[in-house]
Amino acid sequence: MRLLIALAALYLSVVMLQLSTGGVAPLDVLSGFALGFSTSEIGLLGSSHFIGFFIGCWWAPRLIGRVGHSRTFSVFTVAGAMGLLAHTMTDDPLIWAVLRVASGMCVAGCYSVIEAWLNANLTNENRGRATGTYRVVDMGASMCAQLVIGVLEPASYISYNILALVCCAALLPLALTRLQQPETTQSSRLRPALAYRRSPLAVAAVIVAGLTSAAFRMVGPIYGTEVGLGAEDIGLFLAAFVLGGALAQYPAGWLADKYDRRWVLVGFSFAAILASIAMPLLQEAGRSGVFLSACLFGIATFPIYSVAAAHAHDFAEDHERAELSASLLFYFAVGAIASPLLGAQIVSTFGPSALFVFLASGHVVLIAFSLQRMLSPRVARGRTNYIYTPRTTFQIGRLLSDRRTAHRPDDNAQDKPDT
Repeated sequence: MRLLIALAALYLSVVMLQLSTGGVAPLDVLSGFALGFSTSEIGLLGSSHFIGFFIGCWWAPRLIGRVGHSRTFSVFTVAGAMGLLAHTMTDDPLIWAVLRVASGMCVAGCYSVIEAWLNANLTNENRGRATGTYRVVDMGASMCAQLVIGVLEPASYISYNILALVCCAALLPLALTRLQQPETTQSSRLRPALAYRRSPLAVAAVIVAGLTSAAFRMVGPIYGTEVGLGAEDIGLFLAAFVLGGALAQYPAGWLADKYDRRWVLVGFSFAAILASIAMPLLQEAGRSGVFLSACLFGIATFPIYSVAAAHAHDFAEDHERAELSASLLFYFAVGAIASPLLGAQIVSTFGPSALFVFLASGHVVLIAFSLQRMLSPRVARGRTNYIYTPRTTFQIGRLLSDRRTAHRPDDNAQDKPDT
């Protein structure tokens, strides 16, 4: 308990960051509609966020090595606040896209600092409780960030100023913490080929996870608006998606630890296809049907990244785990960068329900690839623990690597060929 109190400042900074940078995505959608942006232009904003996210993941560890953790956190927080404030100075969608790059950099850079700080203050005895609390705080704040849209007026100077103030407030807990600033450590190298060598299936799964999550978060509000949801309903719609993901973590972990993880991935992808089919059907039931379908979609799709990560780590050596986590996040970003713009163009051309045809198609491809890879004769090095893995920064691999204890394959299903 004493440790959690000491880490409370870091957790509070996470909450502030999520409320500000997480709330800007749905606000931009509604503001874009109010200002006459096209659907494709709104989708570009989501893609720009993930471009900034990837730049921040790559740059933050290097900046930490040059100027330290506190200054790096300040740099990225200021960049995020400036991006939020500058929204009110223009109504050019291309400039807004550049500003969303700043918000993506803010998320990645600040989380890099927080996760490095957490990792430096944890031991094997307290790591489980601290990282578990961190993930609960992160997901809870993410869900609350979606609800913020219900109280913020679109395209309003005041709305973006409120988010900028909250972003600036994230500086205060970290600046006032008594935790000693961690020593600068060598950052994880980005080696995308490592993940592919260890598990092509895991690479395909995290790309589909990025495609699904980013499209729903960034283009989902477009779908909600098209089917008649108001601003407060958009927030509930997105929050239901995150809630579904939170509810799915424990049963997903149980399944991934008990059964062949390839079949678990196939099962969740099949559930995602069913949820995609159910989305336009449940729309006929009104608001409650739309919210229920969003929750079901979160249950089906949220665990895919963590199951894929656990599957990849089954083939990794202990010294590779941090770099493997970074390379998996790289592939997640690839899918996340492409999907908002592509999803928005599909919605613009074929209508709102086409979004879920697009997402279902991705999971059909993943199922086919999973079945094909099951023919591979490779055997996993050892069974690792399933861990819910936040898609935050390249630092998350260091934070969680000590919890991925590998167990040697035995005579059960885990000694089967894997991919």
